[in-house]
Amino acid sequence: MGIGRQHARKFAPSAALERALAKGHPDIHHSDQGVQYAATGYTSLLQKAQVQISMSARGRPTENAFAERFMRTLKEEEVSLNEYEDMTDARAHLSHFLDQVYQHKRIHSSLGYLTPAEFEAQWNVGSIETSGS
Repeated sequence: MGIGRQHARKFAPSAALERALAKGHPDIHHSDQGVQYAATGYTSLLQKAQVQISMSARGRPTENAFAERFMRTLKEEEVSLNEYEDMTDARAHLSHFLDQVYQHKRIHSSLGYLTPAEFEAQWNVGSIETSGS
């Protein structure tokens, strides 16, 4: 593996996090204990944005079930259905799927059959009650 790929692997998660934080700030960021999510640069970005860091316990993959299910959806509904010409094409397709389809068109049973965008909008105006309310 060349220096370029090693560099990209090291900094790609931080770059993705910076793009996500530019769009909005969650209260909490949950991940597995992957080295990229525990890296000082990555956790520093979260701390600077005042996002609470949550990680699955070692050996407890079920704690990360929502993220694993999301990755399955991404692979089944986007990646497996397309042949990308290059990385630029892949990024464009993935961005479209995430920003347009997944967020604004794909309903989720766990969100009361709303899209994530609809759920977030209702949450922000206080019209969504949690089970603890």
